[in-house]
Amino acid sequence: MTVLSSPQLGAPERIAASSRRPATLGAAAPGAISLAMGEPDAGTPTAVVDAAVRSLMDGRTWYSPMTGAPELREVLARKISAGHPRPTTAREVVLTHGGSAGLAAAMLALVQPGDRVLIPEPTYSLYADHAAMVGADVVWVAARADGSLDLEALRYEAATARMIIMCNPGNPTGRIYSAADLAGIGALLADHPDLLLLSDEAYGSIVFDELPFISALDLSDVSSQVVYCSTLSKTYAMTGWRLGFVVASGPLADKINLIHRTINGPLNTFVQDAALTALATPDADLQKMTASYQERRNLVLEALAGIPDVEILTPQGAFYAFPRISTSLSSDEMVARFAAAGVMVRSGSEFGPSGEGHVRLSFATDVTSLKEGLDRFVTAVAAFPQ
Repeated sequence: MTVLSSPQLGAPERIAASSRRPATLGAAAPGAISLAMGEPDAGTPTAVVDAAVRSLMDGRTWYSPMTGAPELREVLARKISAGHPRPTTAREVVLTHGGSAGLAAAMLALVQPGDRVLIPEPTYSLYADHAAMVGADVVWVAARADGSLDLEALRYEAATARMIIMCNPGNPTGRIYSAADLAGIGALLADHPDLLLLSDEAYGSIVFDELPFISALDLSDVSSQVVYCSTLSKTYAMTGWRLGFVVASGPLADKINLIHRTINGPLNTFVQDAALTALATPDADLQKMTASYQERRNLVLEALAGIPDVEILTPQGAFYAFPRISTSLSSDEMVARFAAAGVMVRSGSEFGPSGEGHVRLSFATDVTSLKEGLDRFVTAVAAFPQ
């Protein structure tokens, strides 16, 4: 399914015409339990907050370099080089005002009006908004029934496309792309040297059941065509701090950096100082957080198991579940019914055409709220018409 841009419209009109994102995003009715937002329930670790306070008290309130703090870029480059078969330099790391600004800067820098952008779906709804902002044409490519990429469909479209945008682990599904999926994407890039991959791996550290996770950074043979985007928001519970980063080959990184600093200017100095502390978090602490999400994932699966009208692919990472509910109601109508029952979720249609019939719920909230929210969810489903 292709969604054509309307070049005669301005960017706000294009975004408004194509956006699937709800205008009430983040709002919750009084007394309702929100399972709608993708935000860790735990506060930012104390050590990270303390580092920010020390930075402020030390007078670190001046502008930072336009391209970001050199030390932070170096630290990220070293971490990436150590973890992936991709030697990475600080030049190739672009610090951004959150992952969203990194995605937007990459799109503005590398995609032209009228370019075709392939978006495997269901997926994060902001990608299509960014494509509309640029004036690109979106080609939705539905996932297979098991959540894997439809590589055949992507190959069919690849010859005339500029970019593939991939979310891994997936939002809203929590699915992880397999080694075969990543190898297939690598083969597509090798066959089409002008094709780029924008891989959003905001949840790359949150993987369950000891499953292997393969990053786009591992596609070393086509690394010049890979643009990797991540954020400190999810891994380190720093959503409100707004610090992300993009990794790309030098020429692409230079273009992305130019766009980002032109729009945003320099990043907050004290936030970058705090990020250095966050990046030094012991792996054991990160594993505890992931284990906590996995326990909550299991609560969701237990609550939904055996309900005749509910089907779900087991989330393998991130902190979302994307059940399909057999009912005559649309996804938007289901969301309204759930809200009336006191639990907030997101409409599946927000995440692409194949999301219709689904809803997304987040299990990043605290266990007590999650259990009560799931009870309300199950009660509401039982009253849905067939």
